[in-house]
Amino acid sequence: PELIADLLGHGYRHVLVAGGDGTVNYVVGIMKHHGIDLPVAVLPTGTANDFAGMLGVPGDISRACRAILDGEDQRVDLGVAGGERFVNVFSCGLFTDVSQKTPTVLKNNFGKLAYYFGGLGELPNFRKMHITIRSEEVDYDGTSLIFFVFNGRTAGKMRFAYSAEIDDGLLDVIVIKGDRPIETVRTIFHFIKRNTKDYPAGIVHFKSRDILLHSYNEETTDIDGQPGPRFPVRIACEPGALRVICPQKKPKK
Repeated sequence: PELIADLLGHGYRHVLVAGGDGTVNYVVGIMKHHGIDLPVAVLPTGTANDFAGMLGVPGDISRACRAILDGEDQRVDLGVAGGERFVNVFSCGLFTDVSQKTPTVLKNNFGKLAYYFGGLGELPNFRKMHITIRSEEVDYDGTSLIFFVFNGRTAGKMRFAYSAEIDDGLLDVIVIKGDRPIETVRTIFHFIKRNTKDYPAGIVHFKSRDILLHSYNEETTDIDGQPGPRFPVRIACEPGALRVICPQKKPKK
């Protein structure tokens, strides 16, 4: 980390990160810790590349390079969970540690399917969490099978946060209650199909800039595919905290 920070302090004007969300998270965390405010471009060479997709960077590497070279410097939000920043999503529950447990060779060969089937395979043995959420907008005290706080829109390329914007100063909070296992499976596949913007029953969704999250049991948390902080955890939005290079938007005809 110190070496990266030292290199970035020697007159560079941009930072190019080749990798997935975890790599972007790592580099951005170092930059913010050392007060480095350079524009970041992302070359999507990871498994899911959710953050790059949110920025509109093409998945094809040659097209991505052209889009970056012709891109625009913009400011986007960052999430902060227990003092640790995330570019895309904080999560806990089912799927949370699948990306941490899934072997690299499996992720490289099967991509997002490795996450889906890894998580679904755990479903029969997975116990529901009991969580509390405190915010200005919503207070929640109840069960959760999966819990997300999105700065972006997708996790493993599954679009959960349909209406999320990366520059609105808000985070999208999604709780999948998991009251009935069969209904929960249907809910998960509802997201995989992505055929509607309406949230099905059994899901709590709201937007907030600051929440306090607590779990009654010790649970694993995740930020951008890496181990996250322990409970209780405060999660907040840092508006416009990150400079990025986004592809130019095509003018509307």
